[in-house]
Amino acid sequence: MRSVLNSARALAALSVILASIMVAQSPQSIASGKEELIPVGKRVRAPDFTLTDVSGKRLTLSRYRGNVVLLDFWATTCGGCKTELPWYVEFNSKYHDKGLSLIGLDMYGENAATIKPFMTKWHMNYPVAVGTDALGEKFGVREMPLTLLIDRDGRIAASHAGIVDRATFENDIQQLLQK
Repeated sequence: MRSVLNSARALAALSVILASIMVAQSPQSIASGKEELIPVGKRVRAPDFTLTDVSGKRLTLSRYRGNVVLLDFWATTCGGCKTELPWYVEFNSKYHDKGLSLIGLDMYGENAATIKPFMTKWHMNYPVAVGTDALGEKFGVREMPLTLLIDRDGRIAASHAGIVDRATFENDIQQLLQK
């Protein structure tokens, strides 16, 4: 019975997240291919999680409240993910001191022995953990890359499936950091 209730809650949370993301997309932003940040009043809290990162440290999303979080669902063999990684590493270098935190979640279940050399090669100097199917369901991961921007209050401000538009995404980060 408890698992049925948990499944129902997870489905309800996912529905809220997806609905708020769809509502936030104005016809103008969809037509232009430029996504806009979800209006503050329509943002939903990002589901919390605790994982162990590939370095063996505890990684809890809610501990990042007060920072803007770029949450990247990716995999080492994902071509689009490899396109975005240098941008995200640059964003981390450029905006970390202003309150940006990056978290990478490998969604192919790869192990630390595979992920760590990949992180070194791509200069990923931020926490990376292996995501789970259940976590992917909570966040609505259907394709990769999937990147979320989470505001300082822990609410989802942007969600983008596929390769992001670098300039637009950086602008979104700058806007969130100003608040």
